[in-house]
Formats: sequence, C-alpha cells, structure tokens
Amino acid sequence: QVLLAESGGGLAQAGGSLRLSCAASGLTEEYALGWFRQVPGKERNFVAAIDWRARDTFYAPSVKGRFSISRDNSKNMIYLQMNSLKPEDTAVYFCAADRGKAVATGAPSYDFWGQGTQVTVAR
Repeated sequence: QVLLAESGGGLAQAGGSLRLSCAASGLTEEYALGWFRQVPGKERNFVAAIDWRARDTFYAPSVKGRFSISRDNSKNMIYLQMNSLKPEDTAVYFCAADRGKAVATGAPSYDFWGQGTQVTVAR
C-alpha cells in the first residue's frame, strides 16, 4: 500500500518562500510524482511533476521559474520548493504518485494521493 504524507505548509508573506515535503511509504522508485493544488469550490490543478528517474520535470505556467520539484528516492521523499510566492498560490497542496514512469499533468493519471497541506500567502 502506498501512503503519502505532506508537510511544510503554513503562512508566508508575498515574495517569500516555503518548502513542501512529502514522505512516501510503500512506493517503488518507478513512479512519477506530482504536486497539485486546490482552493475551495474549484478543481484540483496541476502544479509540477517529475519522472521516476528525476531527469524530466514539468511545471504549470503559473509557477514555472518560481517553483522547483525534486525527489530523493533513497529517502522516499518528494519536495516542492516555492519561491517568490504570490497570494494566488494560496491553496491546499497535494502530492501524488503515478504508476506510469513519465511526467503527467492530469489528476486522473495519478493513483495515490496525500491528504494535503495548507499554504496561505498573505499580501
């Protein structure tokens, strides 16, 4: 069974930084991993993804150049470094695992999800 647990959310000022972490258990290395975010009443949106070898990454246009996804397969950890935060980045952030090895941007592609961590960016 694959379990994902996010941490690192909280309150940040606009222009500041946060680093989200996601601890994975029961996960083999051959999973692509992603981060999504969701605000109340809206659909869950893609943020970033990384392939199983950490050779390929992909970002939503709204975060490209500000966010960075990485993984440490030796520790079963996934990270999202968020810089130059904006109030519109406020959301619950979810990490997710996809049995496919390549990066994927659609939520239905992902097989396992964490419970989410709240990120709030103040003006």
